[in-house]
Amino acid sequence: MSASGRTLLVVVALTLSITVWAQDMPDPSLIHGRAIPAQELAAGTVTVRVVREAIGNNVPGQQVTVSVGGTTRTATTDAQGRAEFTDLPKGGTNAVAEVTVDGEKLVSQPFAVPTSGGLRVILVAGIAQAAERKKQEEAAAAAEPPTKGIVVFGGNTRVLMQFNDDGLDVYYILEIVNSARTRVDIGGPLVIDLPPGAVGATALEGSSQAAVISPTQITINGPFASGTTMVQAAFRMPYNDSELTLTQTWPAALPQVIVGVQKVGDLRVSSPQLTQTDDVRTDNGDLFVLGNGPAVPAGGSVAVTLSGLPYHSRTPRHVTLLLAGAVIALGAWLSIRGQSRKEDSRQALVARRDTLLGQLAQLESKRRAGAPEADGQVKRRARIISELEQIYGELDDAQPGPQGGGEGVAA
Repeated sequence: MSASGRTLLVVVALTLSITVWAQDMPDPSLIHGRAIPAQELAAGTVTVRVVREAIGNNVPGQQVTVSVGGTTRTATTDAQGRAEFTDLPKGGTNAVAEVTVDGEKLVSQPFAVPTSGGLRVILVAGIAQAAERKKQEEAAAAAEPPTKGIVVFGGNTRVLMQFNDDGLDVYYILEIVNSARTRVDIGGPLVIDLPPGAVGATALEGSSQAAVISPTQITINGPFASGTTMVQAAFRMPYNDSELTLTQTWPAALPQVIVGVQKVGDLRVSSPQLTQTDDVRTDNGDLFVLGNGPAVPAGGSVAVTLSGLPYHSRTPRHVTLLLAGAVIALGAWLSIRGQSRKEDSRQALVARRDTLLGQLAQLESKRRAGAPEADGQVKRRARIISELEQIYGELDDAQPGPQGGGEGVAA
């Protein structure tokens, strides 16, 4: 696998990594106090949502103030934890939203009131206390002996393929879920035998240290910690014909099949396990064949046949972060498509949420490292946070699906 190909894989893996907080919630520091553009609101309107520790834990009945242009306005949060301010001075700068929750003063970052559309601000109480509590809970769980149980692959598990020189690079983004409150012992390691013909298998930065990659296997050693274990791996599938079939057996239950293949020439993708495939062109012009299918039980296999393969790459290019963005975009599209097909499927919502959180974490890491932010990055962060708030609003009422966990252990 070329250096440029490995670079792409690392970027994709880091971007798709899940930020897990309090089992199902994001790192609140990524959203606290940030103003999010909301074009659906009237000009001069700002809503401030107050939550405790995470979106969904709304705090009603709180007095919120917004100061701008030398004046201060006050409003009370409703049942959804939102306080609305209308007719604020359009174009006013250095505006600040404030609230005090249980003696803790929360202050937003300064923002400007837009002349078109409005803003949404989220203030999160109890961030430090929640982080400390989580740290203590993790330490306590690590000290407890593991229980017998199972794990499953999470809804963000997917297989992505891209042509590179004379071969096909395959990326496995694996989310392994233990929903028990304690570590679980599944009776040995979780072993994934790679498809026949795979070469050059390697672990990617961001994978769990419990994962060991050999030329023919991915081995994840237990016991498995409560929550999510992320494993990202890559390998190459050489071919010398116009058709190639990849067959993967999954050692744990897979809630849905998600496959994306870069389309070049007359490439066709078929699989008994893919109930729908679509050609989708990303914003930067790259074309992908995208497919998904229903759940696969533990021990079940997924076979994907690629026909019309190019003997040589017809679109050689230097791999850049823009192409990584295209691969991320296809993952986001798959998650959104899953929502519409499965009537607000919680798994699809969680998959989309995790992808967005990965992107947000990457932007935040660059900002904290002191890298200057371009205007496009600021707008991108705002769009991500805005969509996250919408997704968590839907997750408030969604019912969780079956997850792995301890047998006989309350999860």
